[in-house]
Amino acid sequence: MAMVDTGDIRLHVQRLGPREGQPPTATVVLVHGLLTDSLASYYFTVAPAFAAAGIDVVMYDLRGHGRSERPATGYTLDHNIDDLERLLERLEITGPLHLVGNSYGGTIAFGWAARHPERAVSISLIESEPATAKWSVKLGGILNRVVTQLAHNERDAIAWITANRSHNTARLAKGAARLARETTLGQDIPTSRVLTEDEIRAVRCPVLGVYGGDSDLADLVPWKETVLTDYRHVVLPGHEHSVLVEAPGPVGGHILELIRTASTAQLAGAEAR
Repeated sequence: MAMVDTGDIRLHVQRLGPREGQPPTATVVLVHGLLTDSLASYYFTVAPAFAAAGIDVVMYDLRGHGRSERPATGYTLDHNIDDLERLLERLEITGPLHLVGNSYGGTIAFGWAARHPERAVSISLIESEPATAKWSVKLGGILNRVVTQLAHNERDAIAWITANRSHNTARLAKGAARLARETTLGQDIPTSRVLTEDEIRAVRCPVLGVYGGDSDLADLVPWKETVLTDYRHVVLPGHEHSVLVEAPGPVGGHILELIRTASTAQLAGAEAR
């Protein structure tokens, strides 16, 4: 475990690399989702396979999540993108990057790529989308339900989750309730600045969308195909929003293939110049 002080917040970071000190073929940053998520969702799924494939893998807990510092305020999307930007500076990662984001983590990853399109080699969005006005309204509704059901009626909600899901899910839900109750996350994220269509179109690297077959996010495929220069998608039947942890093999395989092909194309382009 490593704690990295970005100058604004202390973030918990884990890093996996190729075995036996081999030089990495690429660097990938994995960004997790909101509330019940943490870097563990990658550490126990796709991250080891990426490292075994020769990739430098960087994972971190978002502010307020996992073992990272939990300030009372400062949870807008731009705060999270700033965190990623400063973390990369502290880790002295200055070259081209592959980004993978699960749920809200994909929105952060895409936001970083919109700021630095020249550095993004590929983006994989697992059950995720860029920040738009529609995204803001939808996420605001989700967070409002979380605050209402968990933070304001935590005892009954946790009892139901324990009885109908699992003790581990209930433990994660308790942490989510505490985060919603003790911070301004629920108010900050829906009021975040969203991207303009020009900012979205400026991201010209390959973008992969990975969706569960039972998820409504797959409905966004036609829109993404119109605004993104190089977009492709994969739908995994029988899965919903938790497709990363439910089907890590297929999810990781598709992402790894994108990383390999995008890295090859990026290298060929650099040599041609």
